[in-house]
Amino acid sequence: MPRPTPATAMVFAAGLGLRMRPITATLPKPLIKVGGRTLIDHCLDRLAAVGVETAIVNVHWLADQIEAHLAARAEPRIVISDERAGLLDQGGAIKKALPLIGEAPFFICNTDALWIEGPRSELERLINFFDPETMDAILLVAPTVGAVGVDWPGDFDMDPFNRLIRREPRSVAPFVYAGFGIIKPQLFAAAAEDAFKLAPFFFRAADQGRLYGIRLDGAWLHVGRPESIAEAERAIERSRL
Repeated sequence: MPRPTPATAMVFAAGLGLRMRPITATLPKPLIKVGGRTLIDHCLDRLAAVGVETAIVNVHWLADQIEAHLAARAEPRIVISDERAGLLDQGGAIKKALPLIGEAPFFICNTDALWIEGPRSELERLINFFDPETMDAILLVAPTVGAVGVDWPGDFDMDPFNRLIRREPRSVAPFVYAGFGIIKPQLFAAAAEDAFKLAPFFFRAADQGRLYGIRLDGAWLHVGRPESIAEAERAIERSRL
């Protein structure tokens, strides 16, 4: 039986985009176009396609441009989480948005990650595999080798039951976090700081055997540097042949 789609997504759009300079000196990274569509619209299109109702989008750097761009979107409904006063990092962004998120599991989405879809919807696979009784989070992961734009030694290994295991220091892990996942808001309820990273929550869940992963069927495109834009567009063009 299909599982319910999370009603809400947290879309991270507040970063400074330093690795994308000089482009991001005047254009926020989420508004960079790949294949004729902005990164944030690629992300929101995926969410709308599976029925997500509300996307909470945090903004900081060149926030007015992002707000103006999103004003034209009808689906999903956009709610702006304003971080102009100071960056909160991804964990802090979630904490700030908890009153809007509510008690149910929600999507998390990085705007610099997109993919060429495989034979099945990757987000539907995440939805249908996620079990809140046994999992605190489930992440979409892609093979480290062969992924466009990956310039780090991976993030996770995976056991035969799809549990993710954090990368050991000074080693190469077979999977990278592909920028989308489903996570439970209760993980952040006791966080004392206002600004903090998200990764430690992944690692803590992994150590407790409650972080799971779904391997991407398609091709992952990490658009993290200026040269990654052309690489991603070439990969998209090849996929259409």
